[in-house]
Amino acid sequence: MPDTLALRTAARYALPLREGGSLPAIVETAGGGLFVVKFRGAGQGARALVAELIVGRLAQRLGLPVPELAVIRLDEGFGRTEPDPEIQDILRGSRGPNVGLRYLDGAFTYDPVAVADLVPPERAADIVWLDALVTNIDRTARNPNLLVWQDDLWLIDHGAALSFHPDWPGVDEAKARLPFAPIRDHVLLPRAASVEAADARLAPKLTEDVLGAVLAEVPDDLLMDAPEGRTPPFGTPEANRQAYLDYFRTRLAAPRPFAAEAERARRAARAEIPEPLRYRR
Repeated sequence: MPDTLALRTAARYALPLREGGSLPAIVETAGGGLFVVKFRGAGQGARALVAELIVGRLAQRLGLPVPELAVIRLDEGFGRTEPDPEIQDILRGSRGPNVGLRYLDGAFTYDPVAVADLVPPERAADIVWLDALVTNIDRTARNPNLLVWQDDLWLIDHGAALSFHPDWPGVDEAKARLPFAPIRDHVLLPRAASVEAADARLAPKLTEDVLGAVLAEVPDDLLMDAPEGRTPPFGTPEANRQAYLDYFRTRLAAPRPFAAEAERARRAARAEIPEPLRYRR
């Protein structure tokens, strides 16, 4: 993982990616190449970008393959010649920091039938564990948010993680400790090795220092951004970072119900896999 999060300046709006409600785009940066950029002015707002940064950087800290993450700054006037009025509105509302992932040219979407053998069972368990930790509802067979590139599996699109965001000020210790029932629909669950073993392997890596370093990389402007007519969840950038730190500290305290629930779901999924047919001669 890069030691620091790169800061890039958007130079050219290359191509919109009309997928989902966030309307990301391929953007050429000044001296940094192509990134798939999510914009704070899109419908999902800044909280989706915060989730993208936090979860992506945590994944990288755990040794999981995530395309290079960067803060992508949009200056005044960027995309002014874009003819689509919807895109113009999004870009006008996205001045300042946004979030981008390195564009993986030639990558294709993971297919659990065609390329399942590409994912070692321990790697699958690690990804399941991470998604249970960060309450990522968006890694299903219908929408895996996994890319195959250069014979490896890459994790993308974590904007739907940290699903507590809509009720962020109301998250207390009890809510932070809750298991994550939607993990039963995880696309890699039938492939995964023991999530208990993944828990023992990964949880010690997310120390308070690591969590603090990841949160320090999130730009103040994103932490304090809020929909029109609403105030930020907490009064200062540092108060926002402290709230995230408290949440993760509580969620990672042993024993971890989210890991136990993921292991139960894994065993249930494995039990549902039909035995291969045996033919007699």
